[in-house]
Amino acid sequence: MKTSIIILTLNQLSYTKECIESIRKFTESSTYEIIVVDNNSNDGTVDWLREQQDIIAIYNQTNKGFPAGCNQGIRIAKGSDILLLNNDTIVTTNWLENLRAALYSGEQIGAVGCVTNNSSYYQQIDTSYQTLSDMHNFAAEFNISSQDKWEERLKLVGYCMLIKKDVVDMVGLLDERFTPGNYEDDDYSLRIRKAGYKLVLCKDTFIHHYGSVSFREQSDAYSELMLSNSNKFKEKWGFNPDYNQHIRFEIIDMIESGFKDCINILEVGCACGGTLLQIKNLYKNAVLYGIELNDQAAGVASLVSNVKSFDIENESLFDYEKGYFDYIIFADVLEHLKDPWKVLDHMKEYLKPDGHIIASIPNIMHYSVMSGLLQRGQWNYAKSGILDETHLRFFTYDSIQRMFMNAHYKEISITGKEIYNSKAEKFIGELSKFSNGAMLQQFTVYQYLVKAKNTDLYNKLKYINDNDCSTTDIFELFFGYEDQEMIDQILHSEEIDGCKVLNSIGVSFFENGKHERVIPFFLEAIELNPSDREVLYNLSYFLNYVGEDQLSADYLNRLRIVDTNLSEQLESIFS
Repeated sequence: MKTSIIILTLNQLSYTKECIESIRKFTESSTYEIIVVDNNSNDGTVDWLREQQDIIAIYNQTNKGFPAGCNQGIRIAKGSDILLLNNDTIVTTNWLENLRAALYSGEQIGAVGCVTNNSSYYQQIDTSYQTLSDMHNFAAEFNISSQDKWEERLKLVGYCMLIKKDVVDMVGLLDERFTPGNYEDDDYSLRIRKAGYKLVLCKDTFIHHYGSVSFREQSDAYSELMLSNSNKFKEKWGFNPDYNQHIRFEIIDMIESGFKDCINILEVGCACGGTLLQIKNLYKNAVLYGIELNDQAAGVASLVSNVKSFDIENESLFDYEKGYFDYIIFADVLEHLKDPWKVLDHMKEYLKPDGHIIASIPNIMHYSVMSGLLQRGQWNYAKSGILDETHLRFFTYDSIQRMFMNAHYKEISITGKEIYNSKAEKFIGELSKFSNGAMLQQFTVYQYLVKAKNTDLYNKLKYINDNDCSTTDIFELFFGYEDQEMIDQILHSEEIDGCKVLNSIGVSFFENGKHERVIPFFLEAIELNPSDREVLYNLSYFLNYVGEDQLSADYLNRLRIVDTNLSEQLESIFS
């Protein structure tokens, strides 16, 4: 078995020499052939290639671009697998052996890739080496083959992509509509997966990558090319290749289950399933579900999990089992909904009693929005970002917290992802002159990450609000909850008579001997209704009971103003 290594060149001879010399040094000579397709170089590359005895070369008289050039190499390749390799890479110890080990570890695997120091789509890892010698030392320790370090991916970046020749024969050649290059690897990855094969990222294999040396010298033209080819991909497949293939690692990090746990996860707005697939990599026993409005993206995500395409706000189509999910994910989704408050409330039915909502939500208070609004009166929608033109709702920290509180979630954790610079610091410094100091950090937060736990607390509170319950029943219902959790839920629930319920819980704790828990409920109750005679009576009585005579007398005086007869009854008890 032999690997056909296909390399394209367009000048940049020094990079090409480094690349090929590294192949010769770190690859067994009998295991590969090198095919170089030159796209009309004029820097001596052609002359150098003609001198090489171990290279099969194709010399184009024009620049045919990357996809077409690769196709030329593929057509004459004799290997059992095809390796597309950029000429600005340097390969390392065990690189090809490791990649081939993964590629042939299962019939369902169609292509594999490696990690590097310079790449898009999460194939880049942190490195600290300063020289090529240090790099090779790093790679020698890093490149230890391990199946535990293989991850399935939606796509592989084409700087180093090893593909079975049988798969190439089935899928066909690279799509030359993406000439001169970029997004042909997105396209080819998708075609491989749609043919029934898997893509694997080998995180046990590292090579060095200088990165886009043929394009980056013309940055404006490169940006235009990226946009053009992204649009071509969208025209072909029906979805944006950048937005719809994201992996939301920060969302995944909020899952706290054990890696071996059997958990059920639903992602609303799952796009092509990149996040779901990464969850599957980590949580092998997870049962995954997705909802995605875009039919084409949903079709891709269905290769990963059980995905349906419908509007989450159409409750009649939501036919999942109630009380089933451990996690429901809304990654940058709630701001697109007409009524996110109603959706969050509805989702409670489908979470397990201790299940969680995980969400990310843009912060409308970010300085990039506020500076435009306050300094120039601008509120300019954009194709993406905080003012995405498809956003229907806008949120601050406070409104996010209230939204989850009003939907009766508990243990609401909200953390901010900050993006700011020196320009922002100057603007925020000006705001500090007339803004609450505690609010200033909110101007640096671009996005909030939210995790909230399902609870039946609201239903219990509503029950005692609507029914005449004994103090024993009330105590048994609420003994296990945190006091502040109950108070917050009561204060944020419009359907509950807060004063009445707070007072009832305070009485239940008193009568069942939990005296240390009584005062917070009575005080919150009297704050809501300072003239409530029953709460004034209970406060005065309890304070007298625990020896706080002066405070007891204060509340007795307030009761005397409200209800003379009731205050006299209490005075007779004290005497």
